[in-house]
Amino acid sequence: MGRVRTKTVKRASKIVIEKYYPRLTLDFDTNKRTCDEVALIPSKRLRNKIAGFVTHLMKRIAKGPVRGISYKLQEEEREKRDNYVPTTSAIKTNEIHIDQDVHEMLKATLGNFPSMPQIIADHKKHNNKKRHHHHNK
Repeated sequence: MGRVRTKTVKRASKIVIEKYYPRLTLDFDTNKRTCDEVALIPSKRLRNKIAGFVTHLMKRIAKGPVRGISYKLQEEEREKRDNYVPTTSAIKTNEIHIDQDVHEMLKATLGNFPSMPQIIADHKKHNNKKRHHHHNK
């Protein structure tokens, strides 16, 4: 049968997050060690439950606002997400890989534009062999 998180675990987790937010991560083992250092938790089982719920809440905070957690922390998290700039762009437009059919369609409709990114046509032959599925009878 499934277990229900008690009020004690939830309350303790929220307090740990509000006081030690910068030290916590999305990793259970790291959060477990942090809980061990910052709180006097009577048993290992309770510590693990609190660390697990802390990790769960941290993941929820990363996605969006969580009820019952200090609004200031969530604002900081949102700021971090909004100000994040990746080191390499996910959209590289200096080269575009397309198949031969698309390449010929573009050539026919657009002609040859000098401002377009370099288009590399992949010359791959389609393998239309039927796959045989073996059924156990």
